[in-house]
Amino acid sequence: MNKTAIIAGATGLIGKFCLSYLLMDKNYSKVIVITRTPLPIKDPKLENIVCDFDQLAQHASQLKGDDVYCCLGTTIAIAGSQENFKKVDLDYPINLAKITKQQGAKQFLVVSAMGANASSSIFYNRVKGEMQEQLKSIGFNTTLIFQPSLLTGLRKEFRMGERIAQVMTKILRPLMFGPMKKYKPIEGMVVAFAMHHKAIQELSGYKIFESNDIQSTFDLRTK
Repeated sequence: MNKTAIIAGATGLIGKFCLSYLLMDKNYSKVIVITRTPLPIKDPKLENIVCDFDQLAQHASQLKGDDVYCCLGTTIAIAGSQENFKKVDLDYPINLAKITKQQGAKQFLVVSAMGANASSSIFYNRVKGEMQEQLKSIGFNTTLIFQPSLLTGLRKEFRMGERIAQVMTKILRPLMFGPMKKYKPIEGMVVAFAMHHKAIQELSGYKIFESNDIQSTFDLRTK
C-alpha cells in the first residue's frame, strides 16, 4: 500500500510508540507528525509539521492523509486549569478531525479514557465523552475510540495521581479478574500496538475498544 498516516501527540506515552510502529510499517509511505517543537529523529518517511495547535488550520493543506492517529492528552494539573485541559483533550482532537476529514482522511483513531461519558458528573470523563460524541458527527468512514485504564510507562513529566494509582493497583491486582479485568493498568506501548493493529485491519463505522479489548489485541498478536 501507499498510505499516509498523520499523528498528533507523537512525543507522549502512547504517541511515541505509535510513531515507531508507523515508521516501520510498509503500508505507510509517509508519516506526517504534528509537534510544537522539532522532533529529534530523522526518517525518509517522516514529515514533521512544527506548529502551535491553536494555528493548525493554517497548515490544513499539509494535512492530507489516510489514517489519523490522535494521541493528544494532558491532566488538569499540567494544563493549569479546566479550560486549558478542555482545549487539549477536546478542542484540539476535534479540530484535527475536522481539518483532516476535509483533506480526505478516511480513518480517525483517538485515545480517550475508561469511563468517558458526556453526561458524567466527573469533569475529566465528561470532556472525554464530549470528544467522542462530537467525533461521531464528523463522518469518517472509520472512527476508532480507545479507552485505556490507568496508563503505565515512562513519561517525560511526573504525574502524582498516576503514581499513587499505580501503587494501589499493584496491591489490588490479584483481585482484578472477571468483570474487574478491564481496570488493570495498561502500558502505553500496548495501546499504541492496538491502535496500529486495528488501523491496518481496515474496519468501518464507529467502534469503541475498552482496556481489556486493547490488552487482548496485544496478547493475541504476541503469543
